[in-house]
Amino acid sequence: MNMNPMALLGLKSDFDKFRNNHPKFLQFAKAFTKAGIQEGTVMECKVITTDGQELQANIKITADDLELLEKLKSLRQEI
Repeated sequence: MNMNPMALLGLKSDFDKFRNNHPKFLQFAKAFTKAGIQEGTVMECKVITTDGQELQANIKITADDLELLEKLKSLRQEI
């Protein structure tokens, strides 16, 4: 898969903004990755909209998910 280097640089800029705007989220992400996510782990996400509506979902982590996470980690190291 070929990626446009300029698009990667733009993505890095966007990620840096996200990191600055939401430092607690990235601390949380680091903590759960250090905990050793394994196949079968359940991740749950809950969103509360500005009008109070709650949306919730969960996923059970698969081997494919773990492979994608590893690819994303290596991509981040390249940027």
